[in-house]
Amino acid sequence: MISLSEVTHRYDGEPALDGVSLDVADGEFLVLAGRNGSGKTTLVRHCNGLLEPDAGEVRVNGTSVEEDLVAARAAVGMVFQDPRDQFVAGTVGADVAFGPENLGLDSEEIERRVERALDAVGLSGERKTRIETLSGGERERLAIAGALAMEPDHLVLDEPFTGLDWPARKSVLDRLDALNDAGTGIVVVTHDLRDLAARADRVVVLSAGEIVREGPPESVVDELADFGVRPP
Repeated sequence: MISLSEVTHRYDGEPALDGVSLDVADGEFLVLAGRNGSGKTTLVRHCNGLLEPDAGEVRVNGTSVEEDLVAARAAVGMVFQDPRDQFVAGTVGADVAFGPENLGLDSEEIERRVERALDAVGLSGERKTRIETLSGGERERLAIAGALAMEPDHLVLDEPFTGLDWPARKSVLDRLDALNDAGTGIVVVTHDLRDLAARADRVVVLSAGEIVREGPPESVVDELADFGVRPP
């Protein structure tokens, strides 16, 4: 479980998050919605210690993120809005192997994780492919594979469909469905609920750094436009 308790975060003295409390259950498919600047990205970057709160606490699987940053980052995989921001190698296989290598795992375990992650996103035959030759949808799936190689309990994706055409979008959605069906918790940050409402267990809406609505998709869908979110 990811648990945020009264989390506040400020940029230049202005609150981007203002006392936010939120629990994300194991295996839950959660959509975090809101207009640009509502605090969505700031919130999820606290989940694995990319940001530290100015007040409040974040716990992953019962342990404070500040107390065990490595455990938090192993349990919560993050996929950034622009996948290029997280690529660290020139080829598909080397990039996916980077995370497990930094955990100090042996070569056999690294190989197992890389194969499993690439297979999960449909890139198992692309290990030697140069990343710059991949399409937008393939890069998004590679970013997911890099996170999956850490074998996280939760996968957090920040606006994963930006700039993707329908075939690429569908491919990513299919992968998220399969991962969630297998027990991985999914958190999708978005301002557009097309194709996501039917998949979500819960929608949480942020505005001005506060949670303003939350519940099953059908309970909040009529109010989404009021908060800059495109309804399904």
